[in-house]
Amino acid sequence: MARPTPTREPSVTHVAHPHVPLGMVLAIATAAQFMVVLDTTIVNVALPAMKAGLGLSATGQQWVVDGYLVAFGGLLMLAARSGDLLGHKRVFQAGLIVFTLASLVGGLAGDAGWLIAARIVQGAGAAALAPASLSLITASHPEGPARSRALAIWSSSTVCGGAIGLVLGGVLTSELSWRWVLLVNLPIGAALLVATAVCLVGRPAGRTNPRIDLPGALTVTLGVGALVYGVSATTETGWGSAQVVCALVAAAFLSTAFVVVETRRPEPLVRLDIFRVRGIAVANGLAACLGVTLTTTLFFIALYLQQVNGYSALRTGLAMVPQTAAMVVGVAAGKKAVGRFNARTVVVIGSAVATAGVAWLSLLPVPSEYVTSVLGPTVVLGAGVGFMMVPASETATAGVAAADAGLASGLFNTSRQLGGAIGLAVLVTVSSTALRHSHLGGLEAVAHGYRIALVVAAAVGVASTLLALLLPGGDRTTRS
Repeated sequence: MARPTPTREPSVTHVAHPHVPLGMVLAIATAAQFMVVLDTTIVNVALPAMKAGLGLSATGQQWVVDGYLVAFGGLLMLAARSGDLLGHKRVFQAGLIVFTLASLVGGLAGDAGWLIAARIVQGAGAAALAPASLSLITASHPEGPARSRALAIWSSSTVCGGAIGLVLGGVLTSELSWRWVLLVNLPIGAALLVATAVCLVGRPAGRTNPRIDLPGALTVTLGVGALVYGVSATTETGWGSAQVVCALVAAAFLSTAFVVVETRRPEPLVRLDIFRVRGIAVANGLAACLGVTLTTTLFFIALYLQQVNGYSALRTGLAMVPQTAAMVVGVAAGKKAVGRFNARTVVVIGSAVATAGVAWLSLLPVPSEYVTSVLGPTVVLGAGVGFMMVPASETATAGVAAADAGLASGLFNTSRQLGGAIGLAVLVTVSSTALRHSHLGGLEAVAHGYRIALVVAAAVGVASTLLALLLPGGDRTTRS
């Protein structure tokens, strides 16, 4: 006897064919989110191999990571808005195609320029995939336990993707080639494209003449890109070079243009008056600091373990997994703590613990013992970041109207990505400058550069902790 097709609540959008179970929609959305997060970490352990294969400079290695983050963060809000207006399936499929083709180009790249360009385009595809995958779940699953379980599974793919990316990047680089950290996306992307075409249905655009703030998205993305380029170029040409000056002037011009565009458009990408809510403004500052901490520590530790300690790519990936595990534990502890204390207290404690972990990392000796010099501080860092993540993200959406909840949430994620991109550019410049002016030689000089960069990262952590003190106190929230 055939099983009857489950009915769906009227408030739920039919994003799948009637015979397709909701579990398939969840699987598609979760796999896409997993792939997006995977590519934020999978390249870290492959950077030394990319350097050897394509002759990447320190700036080039930084851009392999930053190119993805700049495009991802800069276009995230535009992609989310496009999904609302044009249909989530359309934007999801477009993101899949762009991401998969960019992975192919990057995997076959013959020089640094093609690799970095592919990573930028990959980031644009990721910007479309991340919000669309979440929207597929919220549009198809009714409110209540079913949606909560689905969102929990989708969220877990973010943590799992980061951890698996580190290990998988090490396995692929050691056993095959660095190229496979990008080519691995091809079978995943192809399978998702087929599944999307077969299982999901499109819907009409939200409006006949949708207004999409393309000027706003382009000015903020190009502005951040120009800033990152200008800062990173100083390691090769100096601050006074025409190349750097032009890039920084362009960044200032584009940033100003973004503010002007957003204040004059009837439907801006970002309503700037939302930052008048203190909690949102402070939470976005915390998100930017969080991006700096996570992005830079993963970057420098991956290089340190391979270039200074002589680890293989696989051993490096495995060595960095405990940090992610500690983050998972920290998230669970942070959720419980918010039920007993206010969000500000939990964020301050988490930020202080994470800062202590970064400060401990900045003591890296040559050579180092893994347990005391890497495992200990990265676990402390991960636990602190996880502890503060939930209350910080909740604060970013507190005190706003329901209609602005999506905007506030998107801003928090955008700030984290762009903060990581800018922070990495600055700290790579700091590291390269310290290395160039160091009186040490060989591996000691390399480690010295990394240590100085991590000291600056710890200073960002201190600023984050002080910033957290400005969060609204709020009442304790009882959680089940």
